[in-house]
Amino acid sequence: MIPCVGVTVTGDVGASKDAPSDPFGTADAATATTDEQGIVTGWSEGARRLLGYRPEEVVGRSALDLLAEDVQALGEPLFGRQSWSGQVAVRHRDGRRVAGELLAYHRVVPDSADWLLVWRTGPEPRRSPDDIPVEWCFDQSPCILAIFDTDLRYVRTNADEERAVALTEEHLRGMRVTEMVPHPESEKVAHAMRRVLETDERQHLEIYLRVPGESREHAWSIHLAPLKDPAGRLRGVSFAAHDTTDQYESRKRLLLLNEAGTQIGTSLDMTLTAQQLADLAVPRLADFADVDLLTSLDGGGEPPPGPVTGPVTMRRTAQRSVLQGTPESAIGLGEAVTHAAASPLAESLAGRPARYQWTDPALIRWAEHEPAQAARLRDMGAHSVMVVPLQARGATLGVALFVRHRRADPFEHDDLLLAEEITARTAVCIDNARRYTRERMTAVTLQRSLLPQRLAEQTAVEVAHRYLFADAQAGIGGDWFDVIPISGARVALVVGDVVGRGIQASATMGRLRAAVRTLADIDLPPDELLTHLDDVVIRLSAEATGDSGPQPQGEVGATCLYAVYDPVSRRCTLARAGHFPPAVLGPDGAVEFLDLPAGPPLGLGGFPFEAAEVELPEGSVLALYTDGLIEGRHRDAGEGLDALRQALAQPAGSLQTVCDAVVDAVLPDRSDDDVALLLARTRALRADQVATWDVVPEPTAVAEVRKSALDQLAAWELEDYAFVAELVVSELVTNAIRYGRPPIRVRLIRDRSLIFEVRDESSTAPHLRRARVFDEGGRGLLLVAQLTQRWGTRYARHGKTIWAELDLPSPS
Repeated sequence: MIPCVGVTVTGDVGASKDAPSDPFGTADAATATTDEQGIVTGWSEGARRLLGYRPEEVVGRSALDLLAEDVQALGEPLFGRQSWSGQVAVRHRDGRRVAGELLAYHRVVPDSADWLLVWRTGPEPRRSPDDIPVEWCFDQSPCILAIFDTDLRYVRTNADEERAVALTEEHLRGMRVTEMVPHPESEKVAHAMRRVLETDERQHLEIYLRVPGESREHAWSIHLAPLKDPAGRLRGVSFAAHDTTDQYESRKRLLLLNEAGTQIGTSLDMTLTAQQLADLAVPRLADFADVDLLTSLDGGGEPPPGPVTGPVTMRRTAQRSVLQGTPESAIGLGEAVTHAAASPLAESLAGRPARYQWTDPALIRWAEHEPAQAARLRDMGAHSVMVVPLQARGATLGVALFVRHRRADPFEHDDLLLAEEITARTAVCIDNARRYTRERMTAVTLQRSLLPQRLAEQTAVEVAHRYLFADAQAGIGGDWFDVIPISGARVALVVGDVVGRGIQASATMGRLRAAVRTLADIDLPPDELLTHLDDVVIRLSAEATGDSGPQPQGEVGATCLYAVYDPVSRRCTLARAGHFPPAVLGPDGAVEFLDLPAGPPLGLGGFPFEAAEVELPEGSVLALYTDGLIEGRHRDAGEGLDALRQALAQPAGSLQTVCDAVVDAVLPDRSDDDVALLLARTRALRADQVATWDVVPEPTAVAEVRKSALDQLAAWELEDYAFVAELVVSELVTNAIRYGRPPIRVRLIRDRSLIFEVRDESSTAPHLRRARVFDEGGRGLLLVAQLTQRWGTRYARHGKTIWAELDLPSPS
């Protein structure tokens, strides 16, 4: 049996009348294929001529039917082999026995395999060695060939080697490779030859150098093999070299293109992105490169629509040279230059990348309009130039210039295609950076406008602050701070941080800051204020994720710390919503972080906030900050808090000096998040600035309180305000006696303003109303509102305080 596997028909098989293929290089052969059961699946025209059977008479029959002898032993040699040959007799269609040589070749193809059988009736013709001399093969080989002896000296070379090194075989004989081409790459070849002699193994290496017979460097693929005589003794080394410059250059271009995708556009900075293009191109593509961007792009501006024509002003954004500095450039980084309309750079902005030789008319015209720049390049020996526009999304952004003056070979067409590709990628990255810069500047402008432009004057605390925007790539955050004077000479201090970045975060920050100011104005305690602010954030989040807009902005969240300091009692009440606790620098220099109840971030809803009250000695520094100050990519919050503690403990001068020193110490590098730091040094009102009286809840007590108030004004030398003070005190105390509940207390505070306060245990809210002509009352609060600058009501857990403020002239 003949073992056959698979079914593959090759050549002229089946009923085809075309001439069969001849994989064995002979036309007078019978070719057939069989499947694994030995059934004939293909029958060639050669088989029909030699054996007389037509394809339809054979295909589908067992191949054994064609044999003229017992071939039982034939199957054994075929098992487990890839090919077999031997003498086999085949029966002709007319019954004759025809002897010949059978060649069986096992073939494997995807999803199947088969045996190709070739049967010849005569011996294979053989050619005489004299027909093709071996010397012809050596001398006319399509690659460089050479033979070296065991001393690694030239013994024989072919014509290509002679042309490559510009020496004849007679000159080369007896020389070593390192003597013929003194170069580090030649040392590599010599080392590989020694490896062949030492290991008796073939070696392969790739080198890149210019041999004496070449005008420029080439890439070479070197193959080395041991040469042995018939006795197996090592007699030398066979050397074969193939010029692979085209493949080498293609690989370099592909590698450069791949690196462009990973190295260009790693930041959202236009200048850095342009410099990345220049750095990538030099020295691998050019000896000098520069990138000029249109001045309209400064600050993220829009590029002009359509093609750019005529004289154009651009800014030198990036440049790089193989030499120290950039001696090829007559323009410094950041300088603006106007290119004439006839210059290659201006012409390329219309979308025409081009390469030039130094003698091209276009460069000659350029030299006429920009002689200083042309002279620099001419003095450096520039001989080849490429100019490629930077275009993205249909807009022109600038132009890139590539120059060769050290490399001898000029730019080729493939170099221009490569430059176009990497420049196009760079242009997209620059445009992305431009768009981001514009959005960032818009966000920064909005953020600055929403932050306090000037902190309100008050005497409760001395304040200093710093606000740092995140680096350009991180994006603008939503941090904020504020100092809000409230009634009773008190002050509210607040810091907060909105989740997210960009314009949306800045806008949300502005809304929350306005909400805090409104809630602070009605004198809500810190924990209640955060509860109301939490409701505001929930409503903002609902608006952002609602169906009203085509592109919802997502949920809104924030953290906040709110503190109220009273300079009369020196007590500070604080509450926080997901924010870091404040630090306190005591007058003795000790720093501690206040242990406040940790409330949830704003926007979660349904969770309570708790306030804590601490007494702060006069001169204490309260430090409020956002997480950007203490957290970062390279450290955790614990390390940041330790750094803040150490920085606050360092002695310093003014409070602003302390603020600056803290930021510099805690943030040595640029932060990847916005940073807000607010320092407040506490002050205390002297005892002689505050006067307090308890009031008997009887109408007759009004006169006593009025007299005590006038005496106090006299002691403060404020007699000019006696009439207004007498009226205000009378009205507020009368209202408290008539509508409030005892105990009733009156307090006068002399600060930047004269403050009147009347406290009682009732929670009934007073309000203004219009009195009719014949009404006997109802005009008290109206008079108070008209005669004072501010008035209002604040509520405590028990009772309320009605207050009014009368501005005093600033001390001279």
